[in-house]
Formats: sequence, C-alpha cells, structure tokens
Amino acid sequence: MNIKEGEKVPNFSLVDQDKKIVTLESLKGKPAVLYFYPKDETPGCTIEACEFRDIYSEFSKMNCEIYGISPDDPNSHNKFISNHSLPFKLLCDPDKKMIKDFDVWGEKNMYGKISHGIIRSTFLIDENGILIKKWSNVRAKGHAEKVQLELAKI
Repeated sequence: MNIKEGEKVPNFSLVDQDKKIVTLESLKGKPAVLYFYPKDETPGCTIEACEFRDIYSEFSKMNCEIYGISPDDPNSHNKFISNHSLPFKLLCDPDKKMIKDFDVWGEKNMYGKISHGIIRSTFLIDENGILIKKWSNVRAKGHAEKVQLELAKI
C-alpha cells in the first residue's frame, strides 16, 4: 500500500523490545516518527539510530515519540538499545506485515547486487495517525535532523 501524505496510516500491532504491544491507537494524542531500518547493529542502521538518539531531546520537547521498526526480535533490539543507549522503543516485525503494509519492502541494488529487503524509510505522523511526511530510500547520515526540522514545522 502506497500511503500518501494526508492519509491515515494503516493500523498495526507489534511488540517492542520488552514484548509489550504497540498499536497505532496507542500512539494517538501526540506525533510520532516511525522509521524502518534493515537490521540491528549494521553500520547504516547504527548511524541512523544514534543520530535519532543524539537529538532525541529535541523530539521530546515537541512531545514526539520515535519508534524504530525492523524484523529483528526483542533480544536483538534489547542488545542494540543497550549497546548504543537508545532512549526510544524498537518494534519487532518478524513477519514483515507492517513493513509490507507501509510499502518499505522492495528491490535494492547494493554494489551492483540486486536483492530484496527493507528500503530505509521514515514516516512522520500527527497525533491522529495522519501521515505528515514520508521519506523513502534515505541515507542514514543526517536523516534524523531532517525529520526533526520537518516536525518543527507542525
């Protein structure tokens, strides 16, 4: 499903690193960043997570929560959080249902090799679950700041 800005994002139900359920409904009432990344502890994913960590206080000042989403399990997420002092939740999508519902699974070309996987993407949603801004196929470095600047506009 190709979600367009101004549309409600699809409902979801995933567990976080503590095996607690997080749903779209549970996010209502404040804006949220949903960022999809391929795998815990890989170079690009670590850069992206740490950049969100480094400016997390700016998101908090705007009453915005950040959620990282990947197919990794709670144990992997807990290690990733611990190793990098991440202050936000990481959600587990082992069946890739949300990943596919948000249309972030697809063909990738890395160093001439074609594969299928998560296309690094971020969704900024408002307090009612409406998509404000979508970034697809992003570069990890510098991305968190772009999201924070967009959030400051709303």
